[in-house]
Amino acid sequence: MLRALSLDFGGTLGGESPARWEIYAEEARRAGLDLDADEVMRRMVAAHDALPAEIEGAFRYTPEWFTHFIPRVLPLEELDGPPREALVERLFERFADPSTYRLVAGARDLLELAGDLGLRLALVSNWGPGLPRTLEALGILDRFDVVLVSAVERLEKPDPRLFTRALEGLGVTGDEVLHVGDHPEKDARGAQGAGLRAALVDASGTMQAPTGTLRLRDLHQLTALLPGLCRP
Repeated sequence: MLRALSLDFGGTLGGESPARWEIYAEEARRAGLDLDADEVMRRMVAAHDALPAEIEGAFRYTPEWFTHFIPRVLPLEELDGPPREALVERLFERFADPSTYRLVAGARDLLELAGDLGLRLALVSNWGPGLPRTLEALGILDRFDVVLVSAVERLEKPDPRLFTRALEGLGVTGDEVLHVGDHPEKDARGAQGAGLRAALVDASGTMQAPTGTLRLRDLHQLTALLPGLCRP
């Protein structure tokens, strides 16, 4: 019987609007760098893959870590000192601003129904330390019994220890929790590795999900299924 939900944030419950690579591209062009959003997205993926989770004591997605990430995404060397510093500062401002973020369609309905059904809720996300402030601005922080953010916990999905901490905070066992995310490895396989049930939000229907994963088109579908999942 389902007693709790564990939810990812980025790409599952919400995210930046416009997309993060579009924000980078917009601010780069504003500073005089000729980059389009597609190129920035490719650079962001490459930089993320190249950089370790911890650099000089700074964990991934902390402001200090981003000081190493941003120069790999944007050719800052093409700018003089003040414009370069202004660009970096503006990026930090944009991503610290709660108005940058939106919930996906169906997120509020899902959270409301989960509350009506008496489910405990955890948020488990690979994200920066400012996520609780963003959740508060979106009006959903108080919905969660547990909020675990990788930059704060210094662990990131798919590490099963992050999911184990969620179980401990929720006071439930793995088979009583459904973790919902949008990444086959970090979310579905990571949750299963810690003994949780897993659901994958895959609008395209093209992701390779681990065996036993509940596949979802969107959060509306999960909302429709939720009452049945809670029956003994």
